[in-house]
Amino acid sequence: MTQTSLPDSQTLTEFENWLDSFLNFEKLPQKNIFWLDTMEQLAKLAGSPELSCPAFHVAGSKGKGSTSAFIASILEEAGLKTGLYTSPHIKSFLERITQNQKFFTLKTYEDSAAELKKLLANPKTATITKERPVTWFELVTLYSFLCFRNAKTDAAVFETGLGGRLDATNIIRPKACCIGPIELEHTEFLGDTLEKIAAEKAGIIKEKTPVFIAPQIPAVKEVFRKAAEEKHSEIYFTDETCNISTKIHTDSENFKIYQDTEISSPFFSRPLHAKLRLLGSFQAQNAALACLAVKKAFPEISEETLEKGLSKTFLPARFQIIKKPAGFSSMPFLILDGAHTPASTRFTLETLDSAGLRAEVLLFACAQDKHSREIAELFGEERKNRPENFQQVFLTIPGAEKKSDLKEVETSFKAAGLSFDSRGDYKKQIEKALGFCSQTGKTLLVTGSFYLVSEVTKILGTRLETPQVIS
Repeated sequence: MTQTSLPDSQTLTEFENWLDSFLNFEKLPQKNIFWLDTMEQLAKLAGSPELSCPAFHVAGSKGKGSTSAFIASILEEAGLKTGLYTSPHIKSFLERITQNQKFFTLKTYEDSAAELKKLLANPKTATITKERPVTWFELVTLYSFLCFRNAKTDAAVFETGLGGRLDATNIIRPKACCIGPIELEHTEFLGDTLEKIAAEKAGIIKEKTPVFIAPQIPAVKEVFRKAAEEKHSEIYFTDETCNISTKIHTDSENFKIYQDTEISSPFFSRPLHAKLRLLGSFQAQNAALACLAVKKAFPEISEETLEKGLSKTFLPARFQIIKKPAGFSSMPFLILDGAHTPASTRFTLETLDSAGLRAEVLLFACAQDKHSREIAELFGEERKNRPENFQQVFLTIPGAEKKSDLKEVETSFKAAGLSFDSRGDYKKQIEKALGFCSQTGKTLLVTGSFYLVSEVTKILGTRLETPQVIS
């Protein structure tokens, strides 16, 4: 028996409030707060829960959430109870810690919360954290370890938060690692060149542990090859190991869109064929990464299981199309996409084109550390090439959680030749954009930040696919 959401829990509400009392890098970025000593010592005090089951580790500038979801879905299809740790969440904090996007039982979450709080109250813990206070993400990561151990998962998939080398997840000992495309992001923390950022991501490569990597420029490939050689690890690049072909199919009558994908590789006994619910050529690359890693770690898993796992994979806010959203049924559809980098925005626009869809209205917001000028230029070019898109643009901030420079975003969009309606009150601006589309019957693309998407879903009250409860 399953239900669509967890019942209200005073224990978990108090636990989230307790977590919020610790430094949260997602809300308040700071330098020089990353190292693994604290995580290693806390995990040891907790009985090393990160080692309770076989694991996969996923990093990259983008695509790591999708790759993690593909892996978890395949493992579940193979009959393995699989923990999935990802970020950020869209509606519920517990979306970060699930059994392949299904909530664990309330007891699992509550017992694990009690265990974590007891651990932090331990005098030995106070000694560990005296010199350097523990952070929110470290505690949430440790909480995921406890949840997976208490739920007795057969396998687990961990997505890094930031970087890799010093990320809190990097104390696990995975059966395989995956690294997605590298681009300039979080340069103030990870380095100002692709090679420096790649070196940070390469930090997840473990001794004699196979690593699978998405297509990269030659200089970045060399960084990964050197890191793998130093760790005596096998290394595979998808563009050297696989042949991938994709085609998006749109069923306008029933409003169903899927991506036919074929993946050929010596790793498989035959080409894989899957109908992906996650759209875009880059998602096919993510699917290939997942299949290679799973097949290497569990060679007994069949090609049919790989295909079924890929076809069942879903993640909210990854080019997610909602037809006639509740309360705004005059709007044909809206698209929710958390793309927040130039490369991911480019893929979003390519997917829009490949699917034969139009987005007449744009609602955009981004965090302060994003490349708003480059992203705005992409929207400007799209508007020139496809005049039906972005006839109206609404700008705002991504919510109360992230710092944002709306003036800089306005300057970027003005330089890109786009007129816009801008307002810092994100709730009113979201309502205005939704209302405009509903009144005019126009389509809407919401993008630039997962935090913006989260705020839109709150106002919509939309029936997004959310984790079910396993009982």
